[in-house]
Amino acid sequence: MAIKMSLVVKLFSIIIYFFQLKFTEFNAPLKHIIVLIFNYESSELLIMDQNSLIFRLNTQLFNFIILKSMLKHTSLLIFIFLFNVVLIAQPDRWQQAAEYRMDIDFDVNTHRFQGNQVLNYTNNSPDKLNKVFYHLYFNAFQPGSMMDIKSLNISDPDRRVGDRISKLNEDEIGYQKVNSLKMDGKNQSFEIVGTILEVTLSNPIQPGQTVVFEMEFEAQVPIQIRRSGRNNKEGISYSMTQWYPKMCEYDYQGWHANPYVGREFYGIWGNFTVNITIDSKYILGGSGYIKNKAEVGYGYAPEPKTRGDKLRWTFYAPNVHDFFWAADPDYKHVEYKRKDGLLMHFLYEENEDTKENWALLPKIMDEAFDFINERYG
Repeated sequence: MAIKMSLVVKLFSIIIYFFQLKFTEFNAPLKHIIVLIFNYESSELLIMDQNSLIFRLNTQLFNFIILKSMLKHTSLLIFIFLFNVVLIAQPDRWQQAAEYRMDIDFDVNTHRFQGNQVLNYTNNSPDKLNKVFYHLYFNAFQPGSMMDIKSLNISDPDRRVGDRISKLNEDEIGYQKVNSLKMDGKNQSFEIVGTILEVTLSNPIQPGQTVVFEMEFEAQVPIQIRRSGRNNKEGISYSMTQWYPKMCEYDYQGWHANPYVGREFYGIWGNFTVNITIDSKYILGGSGYIKNKAEVGYGYAPEPKTRGDKLRWTFYAPNVHDFFWAADPDYKHVEYKRKDGLLMHFLYEENEDTKENWALLPKIMDEAFDFINERYG
C-alpha cells in the first residue's frame, strides 16, 4: 500500500486548477492559477499562487488519516481528495433581486422617450454596498464610444458594426441620460462614464435590505446596428432590448459594471411592470403578458370602439433577465394555442419575403415545444 501511495503522490503531487478562491482573510477574490501541492510525508496540503504560499492545511481536515487506513484503492482516495478540495473552493451562492416599474412616454417622430423608473432592489449578498452601478447601453452608439473605437481599430470587427457608429448623425445616435436619482426618497450623487452610471450612495445598503431607487431619465433610440434600435434591415420600426437604465449585477466576485463594447449582458433576474405610451397606430409585442388587452385590441382582444392619438400598453414580465419590446404600425399579429393551453403570439411584417415562412412558423413552434417537453420536461 505504501509503495502504491508513493507512486500516486509522485504522479499527482501537483494539481493545477483554473478557478477562483475567495477566503475571508482577503477583501477581494484571488484571480490566479491556484496550485495545490499534497505533501504525503507531512500530511499537509499547500495552497499556493504563482508567487507565494496562501494556506497550509493539515489533511486531517479532509479525513485523510481515516481514509489511509481504510481505503483499498488509491483511485478512490484521489477522487475524495479532489472532491473535498473542490467543495471547499466553491463560493457561497446567492442572487440579488430586482423589481422594476417603468412608465415610458414615447415620441415616434423624434425616436425619443421620457422615462420614470422605480426599482425595488434587494441586497441578498453578505456584503454592505456603498455604491451601485447601472448600464446605459444606448450610449455605446455614439461616435467616439468604446465600441466605436474598438471596431475601428481591430482587424476583425463585427461586420454589423464596422465604421457605422463613427458615421452616425446627432439624430441617429443613441443615448440615455439620467436626470435625477433617489434612494428611499433621498437624492444620490452619480457620475456617467460612457455606458456606466456610477452611484455613490448616501447610506450603504446592508445585507438583506431592500431599498427603492426612483429615477427620471430620457433616451434616444439609435439606428439599429446591433441588437437594439430603430429601422432594422427587416423594416421593423423599433426593436428594444437593453433600452433602459439597468442595474448591474453584483455577485461573489463583486460588481460587474463592464462597459458595453461587445456582449456584456450579465444581469439580475427580476420582475418588470412596464407602461409604454406610444402612437396608437403602432402594434406592440413584448416580454411577459399584456395586462390591458381590452384597451389595446390589435388581436390581443376585440377592437376597442375608439383609440386616441396615443395608446398605453401595460406589460408584466415575471422572473426575466431583460424586458424586451418591439413596435411597428404594419405588424401582423397571429395567435396559436397549443393543446396544453399555451398561447403563442407571432408578430411580423407580411411581405413576399416573409409570407410563406411565417405562415409555417406557428406549427413549427408547436412541434418544437412537443420535442422540448418530451425530452427535457
